[in-house]
Amino acid sequence: MIKKELRSVYKEKRMRFSHSEKTKLDDLLLIQLQQVSLPFVQRLFCYWPIDQYNEPNTHLFCDFIKFRNPELLIAYPRIEPATGKMTAIITNEGTSFSHKAFNVFEPEGNVIMPAGEMDLVIVPMLCFDSKGFRVGYGKGYYDRFLKDCRKECLKIGFSYFGPVDEITDKHEFDVPLDLCVTPHNTYVF
Repeated sequence: MIKKELRSVYKEKRMRFSHSEKTKLDDLLLIQLQQVSLPFVQRLFCYWPIDQYNEPNTHLFCDFIKFRNPELLIAYPRIEPATGKMTAIITNEGTSFSHKAFNVFEPEGNVIMPAGEMDLVIVPMLCFDSKGFRVGYGKGYYDRFLKDCRKECLKIGFSYFGPVDEITDKHEFDVPLDLCVTPHNTYVF
């Protein structure tokens, strides 16, 4: 299937989950993550989940990684309106977030974490294929950002669903995941 069709199908599938079903799936995703042998992570880039899109609760995953690595620096994305470029802003418990375009919460801070310094990136997605390519929301922010990350930077996605066979309209700039965690399996690419 092509990305546009997959985007429509998986948005609809995800929206069918009740709050209690989603909470259970998030717990199962966390349990799967806890079984992954992650390397030591000092710098994590994550996104704030969009509730109205029923996105996986990334706060659970960040909290777990922070528990394992207390000195962890966590950054969240900010889109620069003039350039359309996504930058990683370092956050802490006191960082304020504000609601921006595309229903995204962005950090208010100004300390940038360069993409080339990331150890792990949690990448938003709607679905993924058997080779680790994903379907996002179609703006390309993450693929452009991931191109600037180190080769060793671990790229992880979280999905409530298993992989599709193949995304047939991949682009040369699409960056595959290294891992995708689902409620019942972790896929390594």
